[in-house]
Amino acid sequence: QVHMIESGGRLVQPGDSVTLSCTGSGSGLSTVGMGWFRQAQEREREFVGAISWRGDGTHYGAASKGRFTISREKASNTMYLRMNNLEPADTAVYYCAAATGSIGTRFPNMYRGWGQGTQVTVSA
Repeated sequence: QVHMIESGGRLVQPGDSVTLSCTGSGSGLSTVGMGWFRQAQEREREFVGAISWRGDGTHYGAASKGRFTISREKASNTMYLRMNNLEPADTAVYYCAAATGSIGTRFPNMYRGWGQGTQVTVSA
């Protein structure tokens, strides 16, 4: 069984940067993609981005606007989300999960092992 834990969320000001971490445990993580999603209050879960099992391929959702970068360390089953130039609209709970295939997709039902999330608040 796969289990993911997110960390790094905090209160920041507009224009700031933050890096979130996601560490996974369980079998098979080294051969599957991983993804980030976020959910703001009263909104549906939104795809942020995903990375391939080898870490050599990434793709991002519309919210990134070129500001987000995903990376991973296979040895530690850890994935990172670096977010720059944050806006109040980025305020949300950020979740990570393990894909069911070698490359993460934008569909939440193609993931497993969801963590509890980490809160990012962007406010002046």
